[in-house]
Amino acid sequence: MQLGTRWPVGGDAPDSLPEVVAYAVTTVEEELVALDVETTSWRWTLTWLEGRPVVELDDGTVIRYNPTEDSATITQPVEHEPDEFDEPERFDER
Repeated sequence: MQLGTRWPVGGDAPDSLPEVVAYAVTTVEEELVALDVETTSWRWTLTWLEGRPVVELDDGTVIRYNPTEDSATITQPVEHEPDEFDEPERFDER
């Protein structure tokens, strides 16, 4: 059984991460710096699912490892912009 851990954005990632996952973490952090996002209180959370690392940032960004391809996939949260087909919220006034 492998235990997960947490570390701050800009801190040292755990040595147990595959190199490609550590690189993905660095890539996300560099993008946040370039966008001037305030991340002082943000942390990464590492969990192990079926022996594979899953890394999640406090904003919802997730990095998953594929050992077959030795690759990492970054999934970032998408903010939904309302469009003309969205229905407005309805509230009952009583």
